[in-house]
Amino acid sequence: MNARPPDRPRGLYLLTPDEPDTAQLLARVAPVLPHATWLQYRNKRADAGVRRAQLVALLPLCRAMGVPLIVNDDWRLAAELGADGAHLGEDDGALADARAAMPPGTLLGASCYDDAANAHRAVDAGASYIAFGAFFPSPTKPAARIATKALLRDASLPPVPRVAIGGITPDNARQLVAAGADLVAVISGVFDARHPASAARAYRAAFDL
Repeated sequence: MNARPPDRPRGLYLLTPDEPDTAQLLARVAPVLPHATWLQYRNKRADAGVRRAQLVALLPLCRAMGVPLIVNDDWRLAAELGADGAHLGEDDGALADARAAMPPGTLLGASCYDDAANAHRAVDAGASYIAFGAFFPSPTKPAARIATKALLRDASLPPVPRVAIGGITPDNARQLVAAGADLVAVISGVFDARHPASAARAYRAAFDL
């Protein structure tokens, strides 16, 4: 793998749980946010009104802590509310449309699953980071395609941050970081832990290689 640029983001890419209550969501996110490099707002169960209200509530918290807030699936909502980025899966619309509509410098991520060719196409279309996985069985997406660590080592991939996702624990995160992951994306490993802040710190420690 090519040498990693010194200014490339590194660490815990924290994804929010499907929490219907906005006050409770903030109460769950606030203690762990200082340990996150990025935060992705993700709520697959909420309607459009709840998602908007939760994003509006999360934005000042993220700004205060200096953590970029990225919106899952909906780049239009991200652009409207002034979020720091959006993350798109294969069914969430065209990356090129999102890149053209969002301000310069906005983070734009693409789920590339288990396919390096997807990563090349995504970056050509404007993605600023690429995500692979699942690397391990995941309670969030039990039927997800399984990726291999060889993807993270692939020196031919575009020189953008590489995110690993899927079933990642503080223990197995180290092998993904060693293979070339710049960030590890986690939901349940933090938010379902007995002590979420301690779990978040443990994920960050996986980067102390």
